[in-house]
Amino acid sequence: MGNISIRIRAFRKLKGFTQLELAGKIGVSVAVLGAVERGTRKPDQLLLKKISSALNVNIDELTQKNYQA
Repeated sequence: MGNISIRIRAFRKLKGFTQLELAGKIGVSVAVLGAVERGTRKPDQLLLKKISSALNVNIDELTQKNYQA
């Protein structure tokens, strides 16, 4: 799970979003997004879909499932 949290944070920064901006786009609190990025909270499938959509990346890029960079 730690890898997912690192990738979410990296993509968020790459796309130029603050935690506050991304949290607002996906409809969660900054505390929830921060916990996901720290790896202390596991994102469910719905949250992963919202994050990938907001960041305009494929969900497989966040989870690294069968993704070849």
